[in-house]
Amino acid sequence: QVQLVESGGGLVQAGGSLRLSCAASGRTLSRYTMGWFRQTPGKEREFVARISRSSGNTYYADSVKGRFTISRDDAKNTVYLQMNSLKSEDTAVYYCAASPTLYPGGLQTLYNYWGQGTQVTVSS
Repeated sequence: QVQLVESGGGLVQAGGSLRLSCAASGRTLSRYTMGWFRQTPGKEREFVARISRSSGNTYYADSVKGRFTISRDDAKNTVYLQMNSLKSEDTAVYYCAASPTLYPGGLQTLYNYWGQGTQVTVSS
């Protein structure tokens, strides 16, 4: 079992930056590929980014490519999402998730463990 807790959300103006953190407890994070997803009311949860275990290979949704950076510190059992040049359409609840699959992409069914989410609000 892996427990995931997100933090770092908040209110920011458009064009600003936030860094989200996802702290894991239970099993070591190095066993898992980690992903970030987001959801706004009335819409399905969507993939944002993922970073693979072992190599740290990254993959991003087109909507955030070039603005967001996912990283991991396995020694701290923590994954990060650095969000720059934020837009109002980035407003959502952000979730981190863990997958035992090496390259799960954005397929949510391949992520076994999920955090409770952290709210990000971007004001225009």
